[in-house]
Amino acid sequence: MTLLWVLGFVLLGSVGAVCGAGLFLLFPERMRRVLIPYVISYATGTLLAAALLGLLPEAMEQAAVEPVLALVLAGLVVFFILERLMVWRHCHMEGPCETHHNTAGYLILVGDALHNFVDGAVIAAAFLSSIPLGIATGLAVIAHELPQEVGDFGILLDSGFGRSQAFLWNTLSASASVPGALAAYVALDQVEHLVPSVLALSAASFLYIGLADLVPGLHGRIGANAGLGQFGVMLLGVGTIALFRLHHG
Repeated sequence: MTLLWVLGFVLLGSVGAVCGAGLFLLFPERMRRVLIPYVISYATGTLLAAALLGLLPEAMEQAAVEPVLALVLAGLVVFFILERLMVWRHCHMEGPCETHHNTAGYLILVGDALHNFVDGAVIAAAFLSSIPLGIATGLAVIAHELPQEVGDFGILLDSGFGRSQAFLWNTLSASASVPGALAAYVALDQVEHLVPSVLALSAASFLYIGLADLVPGLHGRIGANAGLGQFGVMLLGVGTIALFRLHHG
């Protein structure tokens, strides 16, 4: 039964996000530009809440606090290094991105395949800890994958991919989450003591994506009038995870 939960949320957070992003691209460009910052604000709220209200408390219930926090710190450093090496690079927003040139499409496919593999493992680890934590984590993954995939489509199209080509390759890249989930499900189910470590590293990835990747982009796109609206949507993302954890925790 747990495996069905895992696979269901993994598919929603990967292939489902690609399909949702594909539909989103059918909107007029002006509407997309208006909506994207709010979608990203919601994703930021869910990521931070899932990390701080779900993953970290669960990890600390199963292991000592200091080792858990040390792993979070180590994870933040590793994700910073990976991003600098263009392995963990995301472009969450449409428009030109300084680090992406003609090879951006291929780089984003490779980087996202790795990211989706890890997302699958994150969801599996959360469900192995508890069903409510797995659902909250899955919701956070889905929320941040949707705007990322919209941005990825923009990069692929700008790199010369046709619409059908971009959809096919992006779907294949997203499908890497399935082997990631299966590998984590089998391995962690056999070695339960590793679950707190994986939860801690998962929290680090959520914190890094939210604070280092999404928030700076939002600061670069919002005006004074839109700021309050985006802050409200971010709180809505936090509230979604908090209410779910309160009700099911």
